Amino acid sequence: MLGSDFPIRVQSMTTIDTMDTEGSVQQSIRMIKSGSELVRITAPSVKEAQNLDNIRKELRERGYDTPLVADIHFTPNAAELAARIVEKVRINPGNYADKKRFQHIDYTDETYQDELARIKERFLPLVKLCKENGTAMRIGTNHGSLSDRILSRYGDTPLGMVESALEFLRICEDEGFYDIVISMKSSNPQVMVQAYRLLVQRLDEEGLKPYPLHLGVTEAGEGEDGRIKSAMGIGTLLEDGLGDTVRVSLTEEPEFEAPVARSLIDRYTNRASLSSPIAEIKKNPIDPYSYKRRETIEVSNFGETNVPRVIADFSQTGVKSVDDLKAIGHFYLPATDKWAMNDLGADYIYSGAKPVQFMLPNGLKEIQDFDIWSKAEDQKNKVPFLSTSQYLDKGEVHPSLNIVSVKADNLSEDLFNALANSSKTVVQLSTSNAHAMAEMRRFFIELVNKSIKIPVILSSHYTNISESDFQLYSATDCGALLIDGFGDGITLSFDHNLSNETRKVVNSTSFGILQAARTRITKTEYISCPSCGRTLFDLQETTAMIRKRTDHLKGVKIGIMGCIVNGPGEMADADYGYVGIGKDKISLYRGQNVVKRSVHSDNAVDELIELIKEDGNWIEPSKVEDALVA
Repeated sequence: MLGSDFPIRVQSMTTIDTMDTEGSVQQSIRMIKSGSELVRITAPSVKEAQNLDNIRKELRERGYDTPLVADIHFTPNAAELAARIVEKVRINPGNYADKKRFQHIDYTDETYQDELARIKERFLPLVKLCKENGTAMRIGTNHGSLSDRILSRYGDTPLGMVESALEFLRICEDEGFYDIVISMKSSNPQVMVQAYRLLVQRLDEEGLKPYPLHLGVTEAGEGEDGRIKSAMGIGTLLEDGLGDTVRVSLTEEPEFEAPVARSLIDRYTNRASLSSPIAEIKKNPIDPYSYKRRETIEVSNFGETNVPRVIADFSQTGVKSVDDLKAIGHFYLPATDKWAMNDLGADYIYSGAKPVQFMLPNGLKEIQDFDIWSKAEDQKNKVPFLSTSQYLDKGEVHPSLNIVSVKADNLSEDLFNALANSSKTVVQLSTSNAHAMAEMRRFFIELVNKSIKIPVILSSHYTNISESDFQLYSATDCGALLIDGFGDGITLSFDHNLSNETRKVVNSTSFGILQAARTRITKTEYISCPSCGRTLFDLQETTAMIRKRTDHLKGVKIGIMGCIVNGPGEMADADYGYVGIGKDKISLYRGQNVVKRSVHSDNAVDELIELIKEDGNWIEPSKVEDALVA
């Protein structure tokens, strides 16, 4: 059971060929044992839909009654067959009744209504079958596979995503069929969040039922990046109180997905009893359906048009040697007596009461506690960190940058008056409330309502959790704020960053959150699907191979898709695409346009690199290394 007061459910999707009955059963069992409460299986044609019956019977005979979901693209016949076999059918309104030709079509109101009538005729048999057989349906919009009709009418927007689903939903309601789940997936967490929020608003405005929502960031990728991107999208919506079923889409074995989804969900189990009340918002100036960065003044290199800055916390351990800075992207080279910095080089270190005893590289500044800074010989090149009371007492003590520690529940007029009259101050905002994101967002709203344009650093600290949960929680708490346009810097700590290995994870996570929020691009981005029974090559191995050859191309986005279903549409944000079209056959894309077809997989990565070179976007790895040292 989904929705209402039922628990949020976890689901995942098989990656093996659906025609491999035993393999599908074994993989499904592994997924179920890892926590998957729904198992989705692709049915790209009628023969796969037929074999769902064999998979279902075998699972039931082995004592597993987990509901099965048939994943349908392009083939209504397969959907209609699957509706008689499994508990749920997922259809994509972008390609269920439409074929993608990447054409812009000028519709009149009359011709558009004709298109809706055509869709109804195509879709109605499935609706009736689901109603007759007690089969649930997910109407699953994907940002990357909107139909030409929707793109022509509404554009490549969250509104287009919502309308794509509502056109099908209205047909269901007209037939009195309500066993429906809706999803609004995108590989861009920002677009995904806006679309879900807008969907909820539109359902309410039209008087439609508040259907359960399935949450997921599609093509999230692998490892740290996949977890951060998923947590940012899914976690933000869970914070909003939205979501009834969750899938974390990772380019990994499917049994690894459910534990990540469960960690995101379980965080909210006892939160209400642990939280403090948050002051009521009487005026919300933020548009939740579009992105606009909060307007700020520039203070040193914070705020205005500057990218968010990363502050590494060394306050617990201090910086003992130059080697400690390797974890935050700064490398001392004794042979040349020079410093090098990689793309994940932190901008500041917070040394607290343990000042650094050697000269830092030019690209790194030190923040010291006010009591230490006030006694330092070089106050100009060090940055003071003041408590709220010190700031209210002494004001701005540094001529260019003062960082003030503020708790998010401090909504005193004295503090806001001081901030309103400051021009060289940056707030470092933190909270001890279990509802961390909500309380911090409340503080930002007060700043906007009072027209206070001081830059703000997001500060979150975590203890006694796993490394994976640290990535998930920080990506939710800070990522949700960045998606709403809040935040000019970030500082994280995890178990007090007591080892350089932990500090490296924290630093990488900080930059990963900024990258996923599209606020600071520091590395190559990979938009890779999680694989399924349609996949035409080893997606994990290929993704690793492409990453190895291209991970130095800062800011370049590469889509890696297992089949044409997850092809140009699903990688809508990508600069380049690598898409399986047959056994050992790859098509290469520039944006959404195919430029090389049927390239043999043995040569496809080399051909991809040649394509990047043709566009002038290739840099030799050796030159990147030289630039870092220079």
